[in-house]
Amino acid sequence: MTVTATDRLDLPRRGGERPRTRPHNPHQQLSDIAPPDLQEALWARMITLPGTQVGRSRVSLPDTRALYLLPELAHGPEHAFVAGTEFAHLHGRGDGSLHLCLPVAVALEAIEQGWAEQHPMARRGYLPPTLLMVYGPRDADEVAVVWRLIRTACDFARGAAPRA
Repeated sequence: MTVTATDRLDLPRRGGERPRTRPHNPHQQLSDIAPPDLQEALWARMITLPGTQVGRSRVSLPDTRALYLLPELAHGPEHAFVAGTEFAHLHGRGDGSLHLCLPVAVALEAIEQGWAEQHPMARRGYLPPTLLMVYGPRDADEVAVVWRLIRTACDFARGAAPRA
Protein backbone atom coordinates (compact mmCIF):
# COMPACT_ATOMS: atom_id res chain seq x y z
CA MET A 1 0.00 0.00 0.00
CA THR A 2 1.28 3.47 -0.85
CA VAL A 3 1.21 6.04 1.93
CA THR A 4 0.04 9.43 0.70
CA ALA A 5 0.94 12.75 2.29
CA THR A 6 -2.60 13.17 3.63
CA ASP A 7 -2.43 9.80 5.42
CA ARG A 8 0.81 10.57 7.23
CA LEU A 9 1.31 12.17 10.61
CA ASP A 10 4.73 13.50 9.53
CA LEU A 11 6.38 11.70 12.43
CA PRO A 12 10.00 12.58 13.12
CA ARG A 13 12.61 9.86 12.91
CA ARG A 14 13.10 8.14 16.29
CA GLY A 15 16.71 8.49 17.38
CA GLY A 16 19.03 5.57 17.97
CA GLU A 17 18.64 1.90 17.27
CA ARG A 18 15.40 0.02 17.69
CA PRO A 19 15.17 -1.65 21.09
CA ARG A 20 15.44 -5.41 21.39
CA THR A 21 12.05 -7.08 21.64
CA ARG A 22 10.79 -10.58 22.27
CA PRO A 23 10.00 -12.18 18.88
CA HIS A 24 7.08 -14.19 20.30
CA ASN A 25 4.37 -13.92 22.95
CA PRO A 26 4.46 -12.22 25.29
CA HIS A 27 5.67 -9.51 22.93
CA GLN A 28 7.79 -7.27 25.15
CA GLN A 29 10.41 -4.55 24.85
CA LEU A 30 13.67 -5.87 26.33
CA SER A 31 16.07 -2.91 26.06
CA ASP A 32 15.92 0.90 26.10
CA ILE A 33 13.10 0.73 28.66
CA ALA A 34 11.11 3.92 29.20
CA PRO A 35 11.87 5.53 32.58
CA PRO A 36 9.03 4.87 35.07
CA ASP A 37 8.26 8.61 35.47
CA LEU A 38 7.71 8.92 31.70
CA GLN A 39 5.53 5.80 31.68
CA GLU A 40 3.39 7.40 34.40
CA ALA A 41 3.29 10.74 32.56
CA LEU A 42 2.08 8.95 29.45
CA TRP A 43 -0.53 6.97 31.40
CA ALA A 44 -1.76 10.20 33.02
CA ARG A 45 -2.42 11.55 29.52
CA MET A 46 -3.96 8.32 28.29
CA ILE A 47 -6.64 8.25 31.00
CA THR A 48 -7.83 11.73 29.97
CA LEU A 49 -9.07 10.52 26.58
CA PRO A 50 -12.83 11.14 26.53
CA GLY A 51 -15.13 8.18 26.16
CA THR A 52 -12.65 5.66 27.54
CA GLN A 53 -12.52 3.30 30.49
CA VAL A 54 -9.46 1.95 32.26
CA GLY A 55 -9.01 -1.73 33.03
CA ARG A 56 -6.72 -4.71 32.86
CA SER A 57 -5.85 -5.88 29.40
CA ARG A 58 -7.80 -8.87 28.13
CA VAL A 59 -4.77 -10.16 26.23
CA SER A 60 -1.60 -9.07 28.02
CA LEU A 61 0.32 -9.69 31.23
CA PRO A 62 -1.35 -8.85 34.59
CA ASP A 63 0.63 -5.62 35.13
CA THR A 64 -0.62 -4.18 31.83
CA ARG A 65 -3.03 -1.23 31.97
CA ALA A 66 -5.55 -0.97 29.14
CA LEU A 67 -7.85 1.63 27.65
CA TYR A 68 -11.26 0.60 26.41
CA LEU A 69 -13.50 2.73 24.25
CA LEU A 70 -17.07 2.92 25.50
CA PRO A 71 -19.06 0.47 23.34
CA GLU A 72 -21.42 3.17 22.05
CA LEU A 73 -18.40 5.06 20.66
CA ALA A 74 -16.62 2.06 19.12
CA HIS A 75 -17.46 2.69 15.45
CA GLY A 76 -14.05 1.81 14.02
CA PRO A 77 -13.34 -1.33 12.00
CA GLU A 78 -12.69 -4.61 13.79
CA HIS A 79 -8.94 -4.25 13.12
CA ALA A 80 -8.89 -1.01 15.17
CA PHE A 81 -9.11 -3.01 18.40
CA VAL A 82 -6.72 -5.22 20.34
CA ALA A 83 -9.62 -7.20 21.88
CA GLY A 84 -13.25 -6.22 22.42
CA THR A 85 -13.19 -2.43 22.69
CA GLU A 86 -9.60 -2.39 24.05
CA PHE A 87 -7.69 -0.17 21.65
CA ALA A 88 -4.40 0.33 23.52
CA HIS A 89 -2.50 -0.99 26.50
CA LEU A 90 0.63 0.10 28.34
CA HIS A 91 2.89 -2.69 29.52
CA GLY A 92 4.26 -2.82 33.07
CA ARG A 93 7.18 -0.82 34.46
CA GLY A 94 9.80 -3.35 33.38
CA ASP A 95 8.78 -2.79 29.77
CA GLY A 96 6.98 0.53 29.12
CA SER A 97 6.00 -0.21 25.53
CA LEU A 98 2.44 -0.22 24.25
CA HIS A 99 0.33 -2.30 21.94
CA LEU A 100 -2.25 -0.49 19.87
CA CYS A 101 -3.84 -0.52 16.44
CA LEU A 102 -3.28 2.19 13.86
CA PRO A 103 -4.68 2.81 10.37
CA VAL A 104 -2.50 1.00 7.83
CA ALA A 105 -0.84 4.13 6.43
CA VAL A 106 0.01 5.48 9.89
CA ALA A 107 1.20 2.04 11.02
CA LEU A 108 3.59 1.91 8.07
CA GLU A 109 4.87 5.40 8.84
CA ALA A 110 5.39 4.57 12.54
CA ILE A 111 7.40 1.48 11.57
CA GLU A 112 9.40 3.32 8.88
CA GLN A 113 10.27 6.15 11.28
CA GLY A 114 11.46 3.73 13.97
CA TRP A 115 8.66 4.21 16.53
CA ALA A 116 7.04 0.81 16.28
CA GLU A 117 7.09 -2.73 14.98
CA GLN A 118 4.32 -5.05 13.94
CA HIS A 119 3.21 -7.61 16.51
CA PRO A 120 4.81 -11.02 15.73
CA MET A 121 1.38 -12.67 15.50
CA ALA A 122 0.30 -9.98 13.03
CA ARG A 123 3.41 -10.67 10.93
CA ARG A 124 2.34 -14.33 10.82
CA GLY A 125 -1.21 -13.42 9.79
CA TYR A 126 -2.93 -14.49 13.03
CA LEU A 127 -3.74 -10.95 14.16
CA PRO A 128 -4.59 -7.82 12.16
CA PRO A 129 -1.64 -6.13 10.42
CA THR A 130 -2.66 -2.91 12.18
CA LEU A 131 -1.53 -4.26 15.60
CA LEU A 132 1.79 -2.69 16.60
CA MET A 133 4.14 -2.41 19.51
CA VAL A 134 5.05 1.24 20.04
CA TYR A 135 8.34 1.55 21.87
CA GLY A 136 8.33 3.18 25.29
CA PRO A 137 9.29 6.87 25.30
CA ARG A 138 12.76 7.78 26.59
CA ASP A 139 12.28 11.54 26.97
CA ALA A 140 9.59 14.24 26.93
CA ASP A 141 9.83 14.72 23.14
CA GLU A 142 9.21 11.00 22.62
CA VAL A 143 6.24 11.12 25.03
CA ALA A 144 4.71 13.74 22.72
CA VAL A 145 5.13 11.52 19.63
CA VAL A 146 3.81 8.41 21.37
CA TRP A 147 0.86 10.47 22.63
CA ARG A 148 0.04 11.41 19.01
CA LEU A 149 0.05 7.71 18.10
CA ILE A 150 -2.25 6.86 21.03
CA ARG A 151 -4.70 9.62 20.04
CA THR A 152 -4.62 8.31 16.47
CA ALA A 153 -5.39 4.79 17.75
CA CYS A 154 -8.33 6.19 19.71
CA ASP A 155 -9.62 8.07 16.66
CA PHE A 156 -9.24 4.87 14.59
CA ALA A 157 -11.28 2.94 17.16
CA ARG A 158 -13.93 5.66 17.09
CA GLY A 159 -14.11 5.51 13.29
CA ALA A 160 -12.89 9.13 13.05
CA ALA A 161 -10.21 10.66 10.86
CA PRO A 162 -6.81 11.01 12.55
CA ARG A 163 -6.03 14.37 14.14
CA ALA A 164 -3.17 16.47 12.82
